[in-house]
Amino acid sequence: MIDITVSDFPTWAKVKQSRIEEVLDEALPAEDLEPQKLHSAMRYCAVGGGKRVRALLCYAAAELCNTDIAIADAAAAAVELIHAYSLVHDDMPCMDDDDLRRGKPSCHKQYDDATALLVGDALQSLAFDVLSTPQLCANANQQISMLNILAKAAGSTGMAGGQAIDLSSVGKTLNQLQLETMHQLKTGALIQAAALLGASNGTLEQISAVHTYTENIGLAFQVIDDILDTEADTATLGKTAGKDADSNKPTYVTILGLDAAKELADQLHKSAIAALAPFGTKALRLHELANFITQRSF
Repeated sequence: MIDITVSDFPTWAKVKQSRIEEVLDEALPAEDLEPQKLHSAMRYCAVGGGKRVRALLCYAAAELCNTDIAIADAAAAAVELIHAYSLVHDDMPCMDDDDLRRGKPSCHKQYDDATALLVGDALQSLAFDVLSTPQLCANANQQISMLNILAKAAGSTGMAGGQAIDLSSVGKTLNQLQLETMHQLKTGALIQAAALLGASNGTLEQISAVHTYTENIGLAFQVIDDILDTEADTATLGKTAGKDADSNKPTYVTILGLDAAKELADQLHKSAIAALAPFGTKALRLHELANFITQRSF
């Protein structure tokens, strides 16, 4: 399912970003459906925001592996719904206590704490609802495997576990390996799941390459986030700049220094690109996404 209708990356990304917005809009309950407040808040948090990097990774891997577009749509939506839920919970006073997300008030500020908690719960449930749609995959084992990938990425040995480590690390000194372990779970697990779900129709060689690619690009994503948290302002980021440093959380910049953090991001980028070498232009979009993730300034 290589998309040959567009040639340049910005146009391709815009097309896919528009597509995932439409898929999410259709998947989310209507605002006028009871309970209206909850459904309104779900849409507020899940539609019309962010760069959709995880969805783009899913679509790019699907193009490499010729995965059916309906499967890619469901997988991309499921990952974005899990990501949205994690941001809602991350921003709550009991977690990172942030008032701004994607350039607008975070869910608990726009609504209230109880609604934010329920929004996260409902978005997580909806993700598995979307991915478990009957007859989505001709091969039921493929669909079960995809559900398993997403569940593990979101759970205690994935994203939730990484957040737990993050919260327990405030004020502590971590070495680089400990920091990498935390971010491989908190950020990298869902990024990897996004690409692996898109690659669900691939050969063992393709899936192995995507796995290696996302191990590197997932860490690079977090290193760049830490760099931007130091160099960019709140208006540019769409979230509170310098929040981790102010909260005394360990980052790649605080552990390595700014220059070494930038060098690490470059090394991770090169390793990600090297994993794609056997596939030539079929992996073009994954290659371009690696460039986008490591070269972004917002």
